[in-house]
Amino acid sequence: MIDKINNFCKINIVFLIIFLFANFNIAAQSNVGNKYGLNVINNIKVLKRETELDADKKMIDVKKAIPSLVIDLKYATTHNFMHRRLYPALRTTYLRLPVVNALKKVEAELNKKNVALKIFDAYRPYSVTEEMWDAVKDSRYAADPSHGSGHNRGIAVDVTLENLQTKKELAMGTGFDNFSDSAHTNFIKLPDSVLYNRRLLITVMKKYGFNSLDTEWWHFSFPDADKYELLNVSFNDLKKLNKRLKY
Repeated sequence: MIDKINNFCKINIVFLIIFLFANFNIAAQSNVGNKYGLNVINNIKVLKRETELDADKKMIDVKKAIPSLVIDLKYATTHNFMHRRLYPALRTTYLRLPVVNALKKVEAELNKKNVALKIFDAYRPYSVTEEMWDAVKDSRYAADPSHGSGHNRGIAVDVTLENLQTKKELAMGTGFDNFSDSAHTNFIKLPDSVLYNRRLLITVMKKYGFNSLDTEWWHFSFPDADKYELLNVSFNDLKKLNKRLKY
């Protein structure tokens, strides 16, 4: 009997050691700095643990949460400044829970004006930001990986407006990823209709908590960026994680 008890205790100790080691590994992975000294989450288990501690950190399937949104991810195609696919083929994208909740309010207000949001980009893996920086190296138009991007944190979104009936984009003066002064939010040498469309987009986005970027009329981000970790988690892993999320 004593031998059985001893064996039972030994087995439990082994399992306890394995459990503690696994959790230590997960915790360690969320605190390992990259070459810039930044902590970037690469492991879906680490992200899952973070979301269990703070529900605001959940990465939500945007299309599932807001079905009326139009998703047109430029980096999942070759129609972008890199002229190649940076993402796999995607029908949705992901953002943190408070950002999605704010977008719901934006979309609802815009729909009353017969327009809808179209998303060009949202969550962007950190490794993609590194690729973009290598090609541009201009912080006006690409995020410096030594700081990371709001897209990497799941709190930034690139959007335009689309007519609800015609499904055509409203004129904004330039296309997406236009690296010129005419894409700046303070550029006014544009037709009145374009200025109105830009003003409508910026006004409604700001109303629900988003900040605009001076050099890109399409770019908006949520405040308190430091609250959210930089992510380099694959879209496939986010899809798997979302199947288990309740929101």
